[in-house]
Order: sequence, then structure tokens, then C-alpha cells
Amino acid sequence: MSNVTEKFSLDGQAAIITGGAGLLGRPFSRILGEAGASVVVADLDISGAEAHAQHLSDVGLRAIALEVDVTDPDSVGTMVKRCVDSFGGVDILVNSAALDPKFDPEHEGAQFGNRFEHYALQDWQRSLDVNLTGVFLTCQTAAREMVTRDKGVIINVSSIYGLKGPDQRIYPEKAGQKQYKPVDYAVTKAGILGLTRYLAAYYAGTQIRVNALTPGGVFHHHEDPFLKNYSEKTMVGRMASTDELSGALLFLASPASSYMTGANLVVDGGYTAW
Repeated sequence: MSNVTEKFSLDGQAAIITGGAGLLGRPFSRILGEAGASVVVADLDISGAEAHAQHLSDVGLRAIALEVDVTDPDSVGTMVKRCVDSFGGVDILVNSAALDPKFDPEHEGAQFGNRFEHYALQDWQRSLDVNLTGVFLTCQTAAREMVTRDKGVIINVSSIYGLKGPDQRIYPEKAGQKQYKPVDYAVTKAGILGLTRYLAAYYAGTQIRVNALTPGGVFHHHEDPFLKNYSEKTMVGRMASTDELSGALLFLASPASSYMTGANLVVDGGYTAW
């Protein structure tokens, strides 16, 4: 019987984190590396991926950066092959890459004009391509490698808006214009939960486990009106910090969750439990 440290150890394992240069991808790749995994920081933003992989290497972790377009089967295939060639296989896949409309100063004005009645078809299709088809492609390609060894862990990152409709009242007006969380984000994140359950059932009886991690809102320099509105909808009275999802991710990636598959681990400060 292993001790608690052994249950969370990822020694000798290889992990791919898509969106690895992102707000959650960075702490996700770091905690998996700290637990002993060799990590592929995969992102469309190759400069960000390289910078983060170098940071991980500088603190003694084993990491490489790779540019990936999750909507491109050839790019996804190259990502998986690079992980196999560099680290001997693919033990863990974390699907963190997504188009996620933000309400922080870095994305000023991005949410105007997102009314459902006039939402652009090309924006809807782009989100489907990245947030849902991209996860399908990465799961499918990584699973081909996992099947050869009859083991692997897939973690798909969803959202509370995959569980509940966005409360558009919490998004404040700016300069007299209303902001909206758009339809495609909620729909694709709900689809991820369906894909997770499908894959878990498909690989029933094998050593391949598939689970979802559903975060609540993560603070990233949000302005006070939105921060106040959002925080009042959580039981803990605040948004998450960037590292408060990492423990849940490590749990799902490690043998500590060996009896879990087809599940959705919600870490949202009580947002969806009211």
C-alpha cells in the first residue's frame, strides 16, 4: 500500500498540456513537473511556451516547448510524436487550450457586440473548431499512443458555464454598452463534458481514464465592478487565484484518483452549489 506522497507522484511519466502558456496552463505544467512528470508545454503562442518551458527548466524541471494548432490534425500529430520521441510516451494529456472571452483589462472591449441575436457565424464556428474539435483531435491522437500501452490519463478542462448558463447580469456596462459572455463558450464547454463521459465509457475496462476539471472564475486583474458581481455569486466570496486549480489537476493526473473516470471535478468556490 503506497503512502500519500507516492499516490501523487508522477515520476517517469510524460504529460502534454495544451494551452500550456496560458493563465491556467502555466501552473498546470509546473505542478505536473514538480510531481515528477516530464512536460510538453504546447501552445499556439510558441514564444510564451518557450519562455515558460525555460522557466521550468531553470528551476530543475524537465520541460520542452512546442507550437501546436489544436484544430490541425497534422500539428496535433506532431505534438504527440514529439512527446513520444522526447520522453518515451504520453501518459497524461491535459486539454487546457481554449478560446475564452475575458473580462479583464488585457481584453478591453472584446465582449461588446456579443448579443445572441446578432452573433457572427464565423465566431461561433471558430470556437467550435478550437474548444471542441480541438479537444476531440488531441484526445483521439493521444489515445492512439495510450492504447498501445493500455494506460493513460486524459483531463479535459471545462467551465462552470458548461454546467450553468452565464448570468449576464454580472457583466457590467462600459461607456453605456452592455457586455456579454458569448453563446459559443458555454456550448463548447458543455460539449467537453459530454465528450469526457463518452471517452470514459468507450475506454471502460482499460487502464485509460478520462475526467473533466471544471474551474470557476480565476482572478486576472479584473476591474472592481465585475470582481464584486462575480464574487457575490460564490460561497467563498471571491474569485480563484491562478494556483488554486493545480491541486485538483494533480489529483486527477495521479494514481490518487485511480478509481475515478467519467467524472467532473468542480472547483468553483461554491458558484454552482447554490
